[in-house]
This record gives sequence, C-alpha cells and structure tokens, in this order.
Amino acid sequence: MLFNSYLFIFGLLPIALLGFAVLGRSGSNALVTGWLVLVSFLFYGLWNPQFIPIFLFSILCNYFFGVWISQSAGQPIGRLLLGLGITFNLLLLSYYKYFNFLTSNLNPLLDTPWPIEPIALPLAISFFTFQQIAYLADAHRGLARDPKFIHYCLFVTFFPHLIAGPIVHHKEMMQQFDRMRSFTLQADHLAIGLTLFTIGLFKKVIIADKLAQYAIPVFSAAHAGADLSLLEAWGGALSFTFQIYFDFSGYSDMAIGLSRMFGILLPANFYSPYKAGNIIEFWRRWHMTLSRFLRDYLYIPLGGNQKGFLRRHLNLLITMALGGFWHGAAWTFLAWGLLHGVCLVINHAFQAIRKRWSMPPAGAGELFLSRLLTFLCVVVGWVLFRAEDFDSARRILSGMIGMHGVTLPLGAEIWLHRLGDAGQLLTRLGIACGELHYWYKDEAWRLLLAMVIVWTLPNTQQIMRHHTIVLEKVPRPLEPAPAWMIWSPRGVWATGMGAVALYALFSLTNATEFLYYQF
Repeated sequence: MLFNSYLFIFGLLPIALLGFAVLGRSGSNALVTGWLVLVSFLFYGLWNPQFIPIFLFSILCNYFFGVWISQSAGQPIGRLLLGLGITFNLLLLSYYKYFNFLTSNLNPLLDTPWPIEPIALPLAISFFTFQQIAYLADAHRGLARDPKFIHYCLFVTFFPHLIAGPIVHHKEMMQQFDRMRSFTLQADHLAIGLTLFTIGLFKKVIIADKLAQYAIPVFSAAHAGADLSLLEAWGGALSFTFQIYFDFSGYSDMAIGLSRMFGILLPANFYSPYKAGNIIEFWRRWHMTLSRFLRDYLYIPLGGNQKGFLRRHLNLLITMALGGFWHGAAWTFLAWGLLHGVCLVINHAFQAIRKRWSMPPAGAGELFLSRLLTFLCVVVGWVLFRAEDFDSARRILSGMIGMHGVTLPLGAEIWLHRLGDAGQLLTRLGIACGELHYWYKDEAWRLLLAMVIVWTLPNTQQIMRHHTIVLEKVPRPLEPAPAWMIWSPRGVWATGMGAVALYALFSLTNATEFLYYQF
C-alpha cells in the first residue's frame, strides 16, 4: 500500500489510530503490539498478498536464529549460527533479486541454457533483510537480548518504516515497544505527526511527481537511442536529481510522521544532503541509516581504517560497490556505487593532505566551489543510477557536455539578437535555436524552484527543532531556521498546514510508487 493513496490516508491509517486508541486504554502491551503487527501485515498484504508467506517465513527463521545466537554468544557455535543466519538471508535476497541477473550474465559467458523466468520481487525485501541481518549481528555481540516474538514481529513489520526505511536497530525500538502499554493517542503526537506527514506528502505529490514528468521522457529517449542536446540532457538529469531528492525526503518525513502519531520515534534518515560540502558529508546526510548499516556491518568488519592506507580505501570501494549493488541487480548500480567509492577515496585523501600540511579551514569561496563540485558529482552518479543501461547513461552524459549540440528553445533568437556581437559569436560556436523534443516550457522554473527550496530553505528537523521528531538530534553545520519558520501547533501554522494538506490531497489523482520501493 502507498502512503500517498486515498485508501491509506482515509482508510487504513484512521483504522490503525482508532484501534491503537481503544486498545491502549486496556493497558495491555500485547494487545497494542498485536494490533500494530496486524495493521502492518495488512498494509504489506494489500500490496500483494502472495508475498506474505515469504515475509512471515523470513521473520520466523530470523527470530529463532537470533534466539539461538544470543544464547550461544561467545561460543564457537554462536559464530556458526550467525554465519548460517546471514547466509539464509543473503540466499533469500539473492534468489528474488539477483537470480535472473546472474543467469543472464552467466549464460553467454559459460554457454549454458539456464532459463530466465520472471521472478516477482517481494516488496521491501532488501530493507527487511538488512534489518534482520543487523539484528543477528547484534545478537552475536550481545547487544540484542531475546525479544518477545510479538515485539520482534513489530520490529520488522512496523508499517511506517517497513517499505523503504529508515533501517532501524533492535535496541532503538524494543525499549519503545516495551513502554507501549502506557501509550495512548495524544494531541501533540498527532499534531507533530500530521505536520510531518503533510510536508512529506507535499514533497512527493506536488514536487517529486511533477519533476518525474520531465525526467522520464529524457531517460526513455536515451534508452531508445536518441541523441540529446545539452539543454535536454541537463534538464532530464537535474529533473531526476531533484525528483529522487524530494521523493525520498518526502517518504522519510511521512514515515517519521506516521510513527510519531503512535508516540514512536524513528532515527533520522535524511538531512539536506545537497547542501553537503563534500561527498563524505553527503553520505552522512543521504539515507543515513543505510550509511550507518554499511559502516557498522560491512566497512568495519572488513577492517575499516585500522589496516593501513591502501586497505582502508579498498574497504571503502568494496563497501560502496556492494551498497550500489544492493539498490538493484544491474551493472549501472554497481558503477554508481563505485563512482561514489572513488569520490570518497579522493575526498579522504584530500582531507589527509589538508591535515598534514596544516591548511587553513575553507573560506566562503572554497566552500561554495566544493558544494558545487559535490553536487555535480552526485548528478553524474544519478544518471548512472537512473539509466536503463550504460549506453543510455552514455547518451545523457555526452549530451550534458554538448557532444550532440547546443540548441535553445524556439523564441530565444530575440535574446541572441539583443546580445549583439556576443550573440553572433555564440551562433558561430554552434549555439542555435530550434525545436526541442524533451524540454518543456515550464521545466526551467520548476527546476529553479526546486533549487531554491533545496539550497535556501530549512529542512523539517530545523523547522521542528523545538519538538522531538527523531531518536537523536542530528547536529549539522547549518544555519538555524528563522524564527518565523519554526513550527508551532497553533495559529498560522495550523491553517497553513491544513491548506497544504488539502492542496496535496486534491492533487492526488494517481498515486505513484516511491522510488525506493523498487529496492
């Protein structure tokens, strides 16, 4: 089920809140927890009921693996059980997500006739697999005590974070579930949660989905073999860059808001990543819980930065390559991860040089250039991420550097004429006016508006800074939001959020999937 659908907003969510309020009065933790588990399975099953048995099978196996591992912590059998548990999860994920990819690549290489059959990908399998692998690892380290089965079910299935994160840790959620017998619907929880949900819905429906209308034709044309002019290529690349930003930022706000309605806090997952001054900072702001997972359960077990200069950077490359491949079974995702890995290696090396040579802190000019360079690297990466294949990515990237000409929209001749000699020079350099098939007259102002929002406005954590909305405060070197932009549950803010909610709801004609649903 989609958060941005009438069925969820006016159906499942009110039922979930009503049941939570009624059962909360009983003082029974088991009843409240069981109700949220039931709602979460309903939320998952309404998407595709055939995936419920696989989902339940994964939960049952991992629960018992966790119990056995925690009971054998510090013993050789515990490590064996951990290995078996992780292998089980990776085999399950590999079959559904990577079997056809491996088969299609091995058949021509080995000249084998292995059949390639359509395999439906269970919704959220990447997220609930990673989350349960982290649980098993924590159980082996003695960081996760044996949970009640009903609490473990809710830990995995809790519908606000089930489909696309945040990826939560066992220790972050179990204490909150234990306290749930005293939970009731509270006005402040609902006000904060509804505000966050509304902001996220607006980002998804009004901004991200509109930008998708410009990105999709460009990437489809590239896949079909079209050569794109500079303006078309950049328009498509930037449209997707901001589409995925507002799509994922919107989902994160909605997930945190939904959880907050029930009095449960999730970890922060998104914090103005396009304001990052370097690629290291970008990954501390984008999909923060995935970055945390890759660091704690892949990079550090590989040796982290404790095994010398070369090994440290090799570990970074391996971590980012696997992180890229986690997003999808395609070589383009692997290339996207490797690109970010290379950028991280360069960034770490540059920081080491600055430290060794005692270079002064970056000034305003250098900070602006570093943010611009970081953003350009991210845009190039998103082209690889979004493209159907390498040839499609090549066509868009070559268009972005002008290899297929520079064509301005019809009507721009008057501006070239007004430039006089400069306009004539531009014409001689090959800049012409003509028909653009993949550039739309309102595209420029929508992209400009997206840039203004991303780079000048505060994020939701800054807007809600006087209220607890995530598990941990996320200190970042950003200017605080102006006083008039700080949220309060009354007056102008209440009216404004109501108007935003109505606008988003009336615009919700066709519910579209969140981009991270496919991972």
